[in-house]
Amino acid sequence: MPGAYPRKPDLLTNWESRVNESSKGASRPRRRRIRAAIVLLASIILTTTGLTWASPAQAQTQPSGIDVSHYQGSINWASVKAAGIDFAYIKATEGTTYKDPRFNTNYPAAHGAGVIRGAYHFARPGSSSGAAQANYFVANGGAWSADNLTLPGALDLEAPPSGAACYGLSTSAMRSWITDFYNTYKAATGRDVVIYTTASWWNSCTGSWTGMASKSPLWVAHWGASSPTRPAGWSSTTWTFWQYTSSGSVSGISGNVDRNNFNGSQARLLALANNT
Repeated sequence: MPGAYPRKPDLLTNWESRVNESSKGASRPRRRRIRAAIVLLASIILTTTGLTWASPAQAQTQPSGIDVSHYQGSINWASVKAAGIDFAYIKATEGTTYKDPRFNTNYPAAHGAGVIRGAYHFARPGSSSGAAQANYFVANGGAWSADNLTLPGALDLEAPPSGAACYGLSTSAMRSWITDFYNTYKAATGRDVVIYTTASWWNSCTGSWTGMASKSPLWVAHWGASSPTRPAGWSSTTWTFWQYTSSGSVSGISGNVDRNNFNGSQARLLALANNT
């Protein structure tokens, strides 16, 4: 996890063991003096290197998450939760005819394990209207409820596995399609849909449109970077979720899985889930 320094306490423990081994037979006061010296030296080392032994509250990093679909197969959500996963986005739908075959298993199972979950819709802007796809999404898992464990739905905007990256739409037509989906989803759920995308796809297919940044939380995909490049509009704000790798590993899931961070505290993640 970011910010953890697991080896420093081990080094100090090993050194302390060697000191105690060499002082067998020493008086109890001498042992106490040795231990006091060790503690003092440890404090000096940690201070000069800028490291601290954090309390559990201080050690908390950004909430950690995954996103999954039927490609991950059967998932042990209790193991996923025990592995430190705080949230998950789960594929629900695509276009207006496809529902992920594992959604009806994954979505309630994540909830039952205490993982804050949300549903996502893979957009097919060239096949039907934004309103039609938003309605299909809401009717097939993308709705929202204030239950402490449900995130607003996400709209996955990226190039298709094959075919034109922008689905044959002009930048103005793509903007209209996204607006149509957003407005329909907002009317049905009362929530702003989260937008998943990359900077390159968004800037190319929407013409670097800035119109959604003040409305939708950004879930940005940028793998192998120290910080994500944000699409136009969000560059002046920030990201909410960051998918930082597609080759993560989590107990309870066989094979690779997308890994994500939330840009805030656990309390802020819960506030996003509850719209508070």
